[in-house]
Amino acid sequence: MHEFRTASHLPGKERLITVLMWIATSISVVTTIAIVLTIVFQAIEFFRLESFWYFLFGTEWYAGHQDTRFGSVPIFAGTFMITAIALLVAIPAGIGNAIYLSSYARPATRDLIKPVIEILAGIPSVVYGFFAALTVAPLVVSFFAMLGIDSAYNNALACGVVMGVMIIPVISSLSDDVLSAVPSRLRNASLALGMTEGETIRDVVLPAAAPGLISAALLGFSKAVGETMIVVMAAGMRPNLTWNPLQDMTTVTVQIVDSLVGDHAFDSPHTLSAFALGLMLFVITFLLNVGSLVQIRKFKKRYQINTL
Repeated sequence: MHEFRTASHLPGKERLITVLMWIATSISVVTTIAIVLTIVFQAIEFFRLESFWYFLFGTEWYAGHQDTRFGSVPIFAGTFMITAIALLVAIPAGIGNAIYLSSYARPATRDLIKPVIEILAGIPSVVYGFFAALTVAPLVVSFFAMLGIDSAYNNALACGVVMGVMIIPVISSLSDDVLSAVPSRLRNASLALGMTEGETIRDVVLPAAAPGLISAALLGFSKAVGETMIVVMAAGMRPNLTWNPLQDMTTVTVQIVDSLVGDHAFDSPHTLSAFALGLMLFVITFLLNVGSLVQIRKFKKRYQINTL
């Protein structure tokens, strides 16, 4: 057995490398803490000026000269509406593409398709925004007009669909790596027992790769929540509390940008509301990440396999 050695017992070069690695790790930790503290302190300043409970449960958001309302419900409703549409598009397409590439595609086909999909990840989001506003949104309006349903040109459906297309490469690439990392002995044992390729993927490969697939979906969720340009160009900037995806609405990140620009003083409620929104978004994503980690650990404990 190798004896464990602390940094003080390491040779000079290894000690230097250890210190450098510790500094690199500390930078990321300190930066994260500094970001969180900055958001928290500014959010506290906002809640000293405005009602905390109305911010959480209020259904109106506007900042006028005579009257202001900072109810975040319509903003978060729009955020989750658009993100849900995006994930409904991206997760089936991304994971389905990964299954095909890892289990069915021939090497030549894989070498052709994989780079084409990854090119999508390099397209600027503003280009997707143009595509959503000039192509997808009019198609959505025309389609529902034939059904006798009115829809706005700035609508959540077009925004969510294009955003889903944008995050397909993120989910597909990570899912492909995860599925390919499943030990071949599991596949071979399943096939040897008489299961078909489809049954093997459904009952063996996907459950074993579930922790990585959850991580891929979470990464896609984070990218969708943080998107701004597509929302501005395709869904609009109006906080609108509605269940209708054919209406215009906005998201947290767009409202943060809108609150931080303009001629408002930095200590005004309008500007400080951006930090309150950022804090709420941080808390929500943190809770989602914790919940996903719990599920990932359950899957790993069940299958006793690390697919990442």
